[in-house]
Amino acid sequence: MTLDQFTREEGQLARRYEYDDATVMAVDFGTDVGDVAVDVVDDTAIVVLADDQYEIELPAAAGDAHTFMKNGVFTIELEEEL
Repeated sequence: MTLDQFTREEGQLARRYEYDDATVMAVDFGTDVGDVAVDVVDDTAIVVLADDQYEIELPAAAGDAHTFMKNGVFTIELEEEL
C-alpha cells in the first residue's frame, strides 16, 4: 500500500491510498457538511457542497468510481481496469 497526501486546502485533509488492485481517495470536509452532490466526468470527480465546488483528478488507469460520504469524509473507491 502506498499513501499520498494530495492536498491540504483550507484545513481539509485529503489522502490517496494505492493498493495492488484499487485506489482509495478520501477528503475530510468536516462534520458540518450538509448535502453533497457528486458527478464523475472522464477522469475528474466534481464534488459540490453548498456554494463550494471541488474537482478531484482521478488516476487515468482507474475503472469504476464508487463514491460515498460518512461523518464528513468523502471517499472515492477506484478499481484498477484490467
